[in-house]
Amino acid sequence: MPGVYISYPFCAQKCTFCNFASDVYSSELQKQYEKALLDEVRSHSWDWPPETVYFGGGTPSLMRVELLRELISAIPGRDLREVTLECAPGSLTGESIEGWKTCGVNRVSLGVQSFVTEELQKVGRRHTAETVRNEIAILREAGIRNINIDLIAGLPGQTAASWNESLQWIARLDPPHVSVYIFEVDEDSRLGREILFNGVRYGATRVPSDDLTGELYETAVARLSQFGIDRYEISNFARPGFESLHNLKYWKLEPYVGFGLDAHSFNGRERWSDPDDLREYLDLGRKPGQRTRTNAGEEHFFVGLRLMSGIQPTAEEWTRFREPIEKWIGLGMLEREGGRLALAPGAVLLSNEIFREFLDA
Repeated sequence: MPGVYISYPFCAQKCTFCNFASDVYSSELQKQYEKALLDEVRSHSWDWPPETVYFGGGTPSLMRVELLRELISAIPGRDLREVTLECAPGSLTGESIEGWKTCGVNRVSLGVQSFVTEELQKVGRRHTAETVRNEIAILREAGIRNINIDLIAGLPGQTAASWNESLQWIARLDPPHVSVYIFEVDEDSRLGREILFNGVRYGATRVPSDDLTGELYETAVARLSQFGIDRYEISNFARPGFESLHNLKYWKLEPYVGFGLDAHSFNGRERWSDPDDLREYLDLGRKPGQRTRTNAGEEHFFVGLRLMSGIQPTAEEWTRFREPIEKWIGLGMLEREGGRLALAPGAVLLSNEIFREFLDA
């Protein structure tokens, strides 16, 4: 199922935990970017008509409806099964939602992250739980019921009690899809840098321990399952039939093309990406990024095993990766059922360690 990813990297404010290529830019740079983005989409040579489009960021819900319409109109074919728009709570109105619908948007992903006011304020978010409740009601009233809510485990000040409060809001709001991410400590976010260099800003000293963060994640797995929202990928949970059609392409190694800042593409054989620096992207114009040949066997395991349903290795892959497969099955971290191989439920938090061995095999 081919797809399209479009990056809109502009935000009303930069959250302390964010490690994406997004920020608060000047209106002039924003205008230049919008023109360059539209030119990039319009000039692309399409090898196939896509079936899904995903607008990520940044905050694509800040995009002018006219630009959204122009971008979708520049994509060939009209059989789009899923068009997702990422939104920051507090940026939705009935008028904007109706405009998105006329463009074909039929799925909205809300970057909620937490329903606890203190946690939200600490990382620079301005919405409240009531904001999310009201905007989900507006979405549903407008006929958009395919809604995702993002949560992050490991935010400053987060406790088992506060995490349960966020999960209780999931029960109340009853979304069909939830994404649960573990906060990544790296130099690409302000909070990550503070932690790495023993700083105190942004609540760096109040970030939960790795053990507690792992417990929060496992609690989410159990509670969401009780709500009928089951894990189908390491970070993604859905009611049957509401899995993200676009994101499934990444894990099933299906082709997609990305447009805009730091957007990545994959054609089944090669990967390439646009620059992750805004000025470099604007200077680059429509020149193609550097392409890297993929290793199909390694990627099949490294990416495909993120799915709870696992993968079906080829005969050659069973032989090539026999040693790491047998090792992790013996340790109870991988499970084999017939011709399929999958992560054991309790192995998810160790998944990166497991996956790395297939890159080195």
